[in-house]
Amino acid sequence: MSEPTAAARPSQDFESVLSGSSKTVASFDTDRKTPVQHFQHFLHSRPSAVPLIVLVLSLVVFGSILGSKFFSAFSLTLILQQVAITGIIGAAQTLIIMTAGIDLSVGAIMVLSSVVMGQFVFRYGLPAELAILCGFAVGAACGAINGWLVARMKLPPFIVTLGMWQIILASNFLYSANETIRSQDIEATAPLLKFFAEPVRLGGAVFTYGVFAMILLVILLWYVLNKTAWGRHLYAVGDDPVAAELAGVNVKRMLLSVYTISGVICALGGWALIGRIGSVSPTAGQFANIESITAVVIGGISLFGGRGSIMGMLFGALIVGVFQLGLRLVGTDPQWTYLMIGVLIIAAVAIDQWIRKVAG
Repeated sequence: MSEPTAAARPSQDFESVLSGSSKTVASFDTDRKTPVQHFQHFLHSRPSAVPLIVLVLSLVVFGSILGSKFFSAFSLTLILQQVAITGIIGAAQTLIIMTAGIDLSVGAIMVLSSVVMGQFVFRYGLPAELAILCGFAVGAACGAINGWLVARMKLPPFIVTLGMWQIILASNFLYSANETIRSQDIEATAPLLKFFAEPVRLGGAVFTYGVFAMILLVILLWYVLNKTAWGRHLYAVGDDPVAAELAGVNVKRMLLSVYTISGVICALGGWALIGRIGSVSPTAGQFANIESITAVVIGGISLFGGRGSIMGMLFGALIVGVFQLGLRLVGTDPQWTYLMIGVLIIAAVAIDQWIRKVAG
């Protein structure tokens, strides 16, 4: 018998067993998820769910401890009054952080805008309406400078706003000569500056126009971010600016508009600040930048940009207000409030990292 030709012999040993191999097609089941994974996907699709859950739980805990002392119309609306400024400035901070930036100068812009409003009335004799418009113009200009340095000069937002925070703060003290305009003078000359302090009573609840301004601002920004092309572009820039540029988004113009709008919102916060403290003071609201970042982080907005909800920021601000009032009514040392808020900040960032694994 002759040997088989080279062409008839298997070229590799593994080919000799192919006839006995399985003919079934490999399948991969990707639909089966554990309850934890389902919950993770739920939180990823609804960024404001976590702060809302924490807010409800905190209300339940303090309500069960304090009873009607906490669960009263006056106490609950007092929380809204206390977080009105933080909510307004937090809205400005939200827009910046959603672009993967950060603004350390929001508090300084707010205070400078309020000082300009007051000084233009009492130093230059301008009508209150015109002085308020000048304050908004100053806020917009400060925001535009931040945006130009970040978008055009390609400087890191942290460094830019850290420097602007120092510059604006120093300019504020130099311009105002560290003088406070008293509440009595404002009442007599320009009561419009204290417009946001006007109370609105609904039964036992006491609201102010500052609270309504915060709520309306959040609703407006929610609509803009979720229902307009500008909002979709903002999320795209925060998620991946290179991909957004390739998709036709003008990233530089987008960043400039975001920082400018943020400055205008800070000026609104400055007007509301005058009503909240009853005077025009160059030393007021200096920690608003930290408070705004706290509300944003606890509100579930990612510091990496491109993810979050303006409603989450509002819930984050309310959580801080609930803890501040609840612990004060319990009679604990004020330092426990800072301790708990610090724990919430770290927990919020950890939860955000856990949720982001879904996208990864």
